Amino acid sequence: MDAMADDVWIVLPPLLIVIGLFGIVVPVLPGMLLIVFGMLVWALGEQSVTGWVLLAMALLLAGAGLVLQYLLPGRRMKERGVRTSTLVLAVGLGIVGFFVIPVVGAVVGFVGGIWLVETGRGSGRSDAWSRTKHAVVAIAQGIGIELVAGLSVAALYVVGLLVT
Repeated sequence: MDAMADDVWIVLPPLLIVIGLFGIVVPVLPGMLLIVFGMLVWALGEQSVTGWVLLAMALLLAGAGLVLQYLLPGRRMKERGVRTSTLVLAVGLGIVGFFVIPVVGAVVGFVGGIWLVETGRGSGRSDAWSRTKHAVVAIAQGIGIELVAGLSVAALYVVGLLVT
């Protein structure tokens, strides 16, 4: 039974980290949460100062990524005239789209939602499309920031494996 318990401490952390990285790119899973949980499981299994220090560093990286993920794209969209209410409605349509057309419908609903809301607000079609493009780029930027943070935490895990 002890050998099986030891295997969990070896297999579970990298599995959680890989699934978390996948979850960042395909936002169905809580990616960063799974990655940090993988580091926590690893640190609990290691029970060393190195493990706890790397876990603390992972938490700082994840926190910084979370803040930057919402701060930078939000400012970009505000500069381009995309309102918060537009994004809220677009997210709602993205959720509906996810159930109407599985997986791909979330993107279609979100992008179409921004365009529809901006067009409905009296923006011309070209202005509405321009704001839609800026919102999509900002969302991609947010995903990119989270992915860099997630890969950085994964790199800490690899460093931990090499050091211990």
